[in-house]
Amino acid sequence: MTPRLELAGVSKHFATKIAWPREPAPPHVKLWRAFTRQPALVRAVEDVSLAIAPGETLGLVGESGCGKSTLGRTVLRLLAPTRGAIRFDGQDIARLSDAAMRPLRRRMQMIFQDPYASLNPRMSVGTAVGEPLEIHQPELGKRERGERVAALLQKVGLPADAATRYPHEFSGGQRQRIGIARALAVAPSFLVCDEPISALDVSIQAQIVNLLQDLQAADKLTYLFISHDLKIVQHLCDRVAVMYLGRVVELATADELYRSPRHPYTRALLSAVPVADPAAAATRKRIVLTGDVPSPLAPPPGCAFHPRCPVPNKPPECTTLIPPTRLLGGAQVACHVAEA
Repeated sequence: MTPRLELAGVSKHFATKIAWPREPAPPHVKLWRAFTRQPALVRAVEDVSLAIAPGETLGLVGESGCGKSTLGRTVLRLLAPTRGAIRFDGQDIARLSDAAMRPLRRRMQMIFQDPYASLNPRMSVGTAVGEPLEIHQPELGKRERGERVAALLQKVGLPADAATRYPHEFSGGQRQRIGIARALAVAPSFLVCDEPISALDVSIQAQIVNLLQDLQAADKLTYLFISHDLKIVQHLCDRVAVMYLGRVVELATADELYRSPRHPYTRALLSAVPVADPAAAATRKRIVLTGDVPSPLAPPPGCAFHPRCPVPNKPPECTTLIPPTRLLGGAQVACHVAEA
């Protein structure tokens, strides 16, 4: 079966310059400025390879700033990749022009994190949900477009008369339902869900997750689900990819990853997830990582995780060689010291 989405060695770098103060500076600072005039590279995503099957939900987790959202925008070609191949339904879209990408936009859409910022406050809900239809299906008449909008709103659990109202009249959960309806307007097959519940109350999060599951079953959707909530990811996702400083360090089925994490970073993340059983919580060992996440401007040599890795007596290659991806049990792990 052809994967819905396949990434091969995808990287995304951003050029930036260090901003120096304008006041008079001593000679050593002037010399340093001379050496730093060349743009520096922010390595937001580095050499990511993975595949998502039709109808599958792949979770993407990691700390803030690890490159999750950048990867999500890159696979949709909202950002152009620096290098690598992005195959959507077997077609490499990494180097397609904007004009060539436009017909593909109907098949890939995004649900954004912030339901307050992702909707135009001056645009009625009906206009916002119907806008993708105007762009991608201009042959539809006004009446038919209105009927489609009403059906979409009903599909996500909102009344049809919501089309005449404005975003400020709705709660956060209702606004996210509007965003989901807008993403579904052109009947896509693939959705990037960029932390779609993180801005919502806990009481509303489960409703949105259940809605996404129902829509996936009804429309055979494929999801890339980006989140930092590991409990939600365990409940919703078929497989999980763990990112650290722009690289995928572990990829496994959700059952395998939560039952037997291999990478030290994955074990540290899972040790911080709350558990409902007080007895289990009392006996569980919490792994506390020391130090800060390194800057993507200057990632450490070798394994990017080695300055914070809690494994004792690490071999020298941890600090000199980027770890290759190995198959351990049912997981793909990029680590020199991980064991099956």
